[in-house]
Amino acid sequence: MSGTADVYTQATLSPSKLELLAPWLGQQAWFSGDSEDLERVAFFRFVDPDGEVGLDSMLLASAGVVYHVPVTWRAEELDEGDLIGTLEHSELGTRYCYDATTDPVYVAELVRVIREGDTGADITNVETGQPLAPTAEVAGSGVTPGVDAQGAVRLIRILDAEHEDTHAARGLLTATWTHEGTQREDVLAVLR
Repeated sequence: MSGTADVYTQATLSPSKLELLAPWLGQQAWFSGDSEDLERVAFFRFVDPDGEVGLDSMLLASAGVVYHVPVTWRAEELDEGDLIGTLEHSELGTRYCYDATTDPVYVAELVRVIREGDTGADITNVETGQPLAPTAEVAGSGVTPGVDAQGAVRLIRILDAEHEDTHAARGLLTATWTHEGTQREDVLAVLR
């Protein structure tokens, strides 16, 4: 387990996460859904070892397709990242939201989880101190000692058999979760 993520379940977000993501998703080549028809169907978290950056991974459904959309939340701007937008968090103030694939903190933690065969973070409700169950359980496959995995990682954005390319994989991040009453196991990232 890669730490504990603190979540403010009673916080007000303006705009909401889905309202913030909708215009950005509509501009992504891999997104063919309706950005006005988004539903968060599952989520999990990683933890920044320095405790500064929120590492938030969402599985979003639109028009019958499920998308893997990890983002990072920062208190200050990231010079080289792909900024999705900003929102006001009633407890944390202004939060800058980035496409996680362009945030070095997320990429480093994703590669570490895959290499070490680790899992997603435990999640705690800050207001009550009680644990929250993620709706997707994720696990890295680990990398066999002596295998040369350079750390080139590819995120799988569209969760279906057509897009689950594990060719030349040295390590994987997989998610087990339930959608519309059916248990699923999806590959979310491939380490080559």
